[in-house]
Amino acid sequence: MFGAALGDIVGSKYEFMPIKNKDFVFLDDTMDYTDDTIMTVAVAEALLNSDIDDEEETKKNMVASMQRWGRKYPYPTGAYGSMFSSWLRSSSPKPYNSWGNGSAMRVSASGWLYETIEETRKAARLSSVVTHNHAEGVKGAEATASAIYLARMGEGKESIKSYIEKEFGYDLSRPLDEIRETYSFDGSCQGTVPESIICFLEGKDTEDTIRNAISLGGDADTMGAISGSIAEAYWKEDLSDMVKPYLPSDLYSVLAMIKITQH
Repeated sequence: MFGAALGDIVGSKYEFMPIKNKDFVFLDDTMDYTDDTIMTVAVAEALLNSDIDDEEETKKNMVASMQRWGRKYPYPTGAYGSMFSSWLRSSSPKPYNSWGNGSAMRVSASGWLYETIEETRKAARLSSVVTHNHAEGVKGAEATASAIYLARMGEGKESIKSYIEKEFGYDLSRPLDEIRETYSFDGSCQGTVPESIICFLEGKDTEDTIRNAISLGGDADTMGAISGSIAEAYWKEDLSDMVKPYLPSDLYSVLAMIKITQH
């Protein structure tokens, strides 16, 4: 969970100042958390308070949690997209068929809280469909959560790659050096989730994975959050001290609660 926040914080500086190399300042005082971390916390809180076998209640909790946290931390801190901003303010919020990568950036709790891949994917789907009910939006959330779950369970990179390719149809065979040449900002799940997973597959640790993601010159905070969340689960690194100075105590405490459930 802290991996998602770390990737978001580091990427916040480079989303609108894209770079195409890995030689950059990793953390400094110009960086901040964004909507990626806020909504990651919202989804985590909703899942902690839900029985996913009760799908309607889980979705109700998801909407309430996302609206509460989103309204507490509005723009410019959150920097939400226009459609999601309208959804946050709505008294009767409905899904809007989005395939944007918002469903994947916020999904990481699904990969940490459950003991089976089936439960993990179900939780990811429920976290997505309240807004991102397009098939690509749901797929991006499920693929990200599945990679986190498999990494947490000790699966190797080849096993994770094989599962994601088979189940979700993503091409994870492209090398980052090839992707980087032509890659630019892309806010879709289909244009960021596979690339973020490849950043993990080529990474040496969580920091290197996040550097990979940002070096593509795209949606840096979101790709940092997606790749960082998988990397943290895989390398089992304690990133809490790196993240804590950047987060308000209430956001930090929810992420810490997920960590506690693993012990």
